[in-house]
Amino acid sequence: MVAVDLGAESCRVSLLRWSGDSPRITLVHRVANGPVAQGEQLRWNLQAIYAGVEEGLRRCARIAIEGVASIAVDGWATDYVRLNSEGLASADPFCYRDPRNIAAERAVHERIDVHRLYALTGLQRLRFNTLYQLYADQMAGIPASVPWVSLPEYVLYRLGGRRVAEYTNATHTGLVSVGDKTWCAEVFDTVGLDPAAAPELVPPGTDLGVLRGLLADLPALRGTRLIAPACHDTASATAGIPGSTDESGFISSGTWSLVGSLLDRPCNTPAAFEKDFTNQGAVAERISFHKNVNGMWLLRQCIEHWNGLGRQWSVPELIAQADGLAPPDQVFNVDEGELMLPGNVPARINEQRRQAGLDPLSESPENAPAFTSLILHSLAARYAEVFHDLTEVTGKRLRQLYIVGGGSRNALLNRLTQDATGLEVRCGYVESATIGNLAIQLAVGDGAGQAKRSPDAKEIQRWASALGPAIDQQSFV
Repeated sequence: MVAVDLGAESCRVSLLRWSGDSPRITLVHRVANGPVAQGEQLRWNLQAIYAGVEEGLRRCARIAIEGVASIAVDGWATDYVRLNSEGLASADPFCYRDPRNIAAERAVHERIDVHRLYALTGLQRLRFNTLYQLYADQMAGIPASVPWVSLPEYVLYRLGGRRVAEYTNATHTGLVSVGDKTWCAEVFDTVGLDPAAAPELVPPGTDLGVLRGLLADLPALRGTRLIAPACHDTASATAGIPGSTDESGFISSGTWSLVGSLLDRPCNTPAAFEKDFTNQGAVAERISFHKNVNGMWLLRQCIEHWNGLGRQWSVPELIAQADGLAPPDQVFNVDEGELMLPGNVPARINEQRRQAGLDPLSESPENAPAFTSLILHSLAARYAEVFHDLTEVTGKRLRQLYIVGGGSRNALLNRLTQDATGLEVRCGYVESATIGNLAIQLAVGDGAGQAKRSPDAKEIQRWASALGPAIDQQSFV
């Protein structure tokens, strides 16, 4: 089986093979990714992303001569591809950080009250939600009738599958009813979007058909099924957490930090609205109740700034040098609006310090460890605030916290998080999204890759526990 994980910084193609009863997961291909400035616009290089996926699948076919049963794709949410009359991408998709969303968000809220929007969708107020991006298209003159499909599902569609919106990913659009889990007619009507342009909503684990096109001519890929797993990478990542309980919280830590816990039913109360929590789809009919928090993107943006000044820092190097420094005099708000935009993040952080009556830090590359310490302490403080609010809003009591994704390797941030939250921190897998993706394929498959049933939570967790030790760590370095 193959798991494709689309990330804002890299896209990966991983292969699960069996030797008797022993599984082994190997990273077969990785391609760097990132938004590209096209004039004043920020877009994704769709051709490079898809070409990387195709190359990864060719490499998998050369390795897995026994044949590939199924392929599933997960990735980041909210961004989408508009399709032309031939069913192909009409242009490179916008990146969610494009500033066009600022005006679109204001315009949408003039048409539908934010309280009503939350009551309908239960979604956190983030200006890059698909709802605002689609309205930005209309403001730019793109007709509402032009069909669209979110990025992970677009890859499955290009590989020969049906055009669908998998539920966990669709809940990030701001267009799904939190009550009945269908496209919300009131939002479409009020904002002026066309429901006919939206894809068919399907649950995680849906079989989308057989791989088609040139890749299907490869012997190992003949008859390979296309599966929509939990197409949102965080939903796949939480599915990949082994041993989680009802007393567990999670942080999916990477470019973003998604901080929350799984619930059995939505919580879109006025208190949840005031604290700006989101209700998004998880596997097995559960709700991922969490908040998007700015993550390691802040440090990577700072590194880009310092590297541009001639000092080449790496994340591990900075973390090592920040460890042992005295705590900062005061943390800053990592979710302040200006920090959601790319460019000169050290100066943006210093502006917060000035507004708080504090002296700015030196923005020179030599002072990068102090900036790193400030960022990590601020992230940990924000995590603690979110978990405190979560328990107040839901009444749920937490004892431990699973950290998955690339940030789980950040020992300093993990220690600061445990100190700030008072919760026992347990590190999940860096490759948790890949493990969850594959666990869902195994839980719904019939042994030949074809999905036959809805994924069961216990069965997914059982497979996730079995697959975790199967990661070929060296291939993922």
